[in-house]
Amino acid sequence: MTRILVVDDDIGIREMLQKCLRRAGYDVSIAPDGNAALKLHWASPADLLITDIIMPDKDGIETIMEFQRHSPRVRIIAISGGGKIQGNEYLSIAKMLGAEKTLPKPFELREMLEAVRELLPI
Repeated sequence: MTRILVVDDDIGIREMLQKCLRRAGYDVSIAPDGNAALKLHWASPADLLITDIIMPDKDGIETIMEFQRHSPRVRIIAISGGGKIQGNEYLSIAKMLGAEKTLPKPFELREMLEAVRELLPI
């Protein structure tokens, strides 16, 4: 089964995406930040990483860089609602670093499912 790792410091978003993606047939793990995501990935490698950008500890940019360095075959979707700069600017940086898809928050679940299906057909 295809494994997806969802990383977001907002528990509501993590759990919503986990529920939606599981219904779509994916095996989904969740993590509150990049450090926890890396630990989960080393224990049980993911095929796709969905990561928020603005998070405490290890943010999404650092997480994307780690995955590109150590697991370059993992597909990546970056999500962001912004922070000190507009969310789209963070997403542009994420794309330059290897995210194949980006979605600004808030997004529709169908948009996320479309992005996931483009990168990981079941």
